[in-house]
Amino acid sequence: MTKLTFIANDGTQFDVEAENGSTVMENAIRNAVPGIEAECGGACACATCHVYVDEAWTAEVGEPEAMEEDMLDFADDVQPNSRLSCQIKVRDALDGLVVRVPERQG
Repeated sequence: MTKLTFIANDGTQFDVEAENGSTVMENAIRNAVPGIEAECGGACACATCHVYVDEAWTAEVGEPEAMEEDMLDFADDVQPNSRLSCQIKVRDALDGLVVRVPERQG
């Protein structure tokens, strides 16, 4: 299992154990992380699972693909480290990943 840490907008930290092959969004929903709405269910068709990847993890997580970049245009307060959590696949190399949930979803 891979450990993920979600930091809600109010600073509350959620540490979860995630199965490899699942997405960061799926684990947020399973663990009732506030602020992750995931209206499209992970189809990369909305921006309601927007997160900020901790700076220490941006290289390992990688850059968004073109379709994700298009959807990020609909997110509020996009930053250079913005990603859609539905597009981040959990794998061993992400053990300890920290993501922050924005104040609101687009």
